[in-house]
Amino acid sequence: MVRAINRGFDILQLLSRRGPMGVTDLARALELPKSTVHDLLTTLQHEGAVLRDSERQVFVLGWRLFELGQRVQEGMEIRRIARNYISNLSRDLDETVHLTVLDGGEVLYVDCVESTKRLRTYPVIGVRAPLYCTAVGKAIMAHLPDEQVEQIIDQYGLARFTDNTITDRGRLFQDLAAIRERGYSVDDIEHEAGVRCLGAPVRDHAGTVFASISVSGPTMRITPERVEELGHQVMTTADEISAHLGFREGRRVPASDNSSEVLRVR
Repeated sequence: MVRAINRGFDILQLLSRRGPMGVTDLARALELPKSTVHDLLTTLQHEGAVLRDSERQVFVLGWRLFELGQRVQEGMEIRRIARNYISNLSRDLDETVHLTVLDGGEVLYVDCVESTKRLRTYPVIGVRAPLYCTAVGKAIMAHLPDEQVEQIIDQYGLARFTDNTITDRGRLFQDLAAIRERGYSVDDIEHEAGVRCLGAPVRDHAGTVFASISVSGPTMRITPERVEELGHQVMTTADEISAHLGFREGRRVPASDNSSEVLRVR
């Protein structure tokens, strides 16, 4: 499997450097049997990574690679834009603040500003986490269409991480409805023992939720009495980031209308 992945990347790199190539030329350049190269190209074509020009009998790079590149670029762009906002929030609260983007049926942590306190949550940049039991994840999940949430649950499940993890589908939908109502999410020791987090969604210019931020810390500091206060502070910062991205109040995309967007990192 690993060798096949390596060879697949070799094909993509060759097409990137040399342009359109046929099976014979690729096989010769890679010193592989034509049958092996053909099988690899079939898989890459199925995934949209390469396209076949039937007239010239050659292969070229596919639009799927452009889409993936755009996702990387957009992820880097939101990180650049949000950096000052999450830095200010972390400084004001002296707690750790994370920035995430939606990636498939999970969140991907793309930036973090740490608390200066000795007892704190630590950065997890580059790590993926579930949607249903993290503040950053629920902040996004609450704005996905119900049918998409169902698909994500079917694919990823509702595994238990702590005694507080919501593992019942009905309870989760109730929690998501409450998040939409108040504007911020709560990870009430649901993903990691001893840690409480508050999250809020980030919207693009069209009003689509594609990212989120959170403040997290030990439960001894982020107490139930502070949840509402901190939740509103996180929500205010998320709204400021959304405004920077061009979002204006009143342009929110209803969850039922953005089903084509929910599995895209924007």
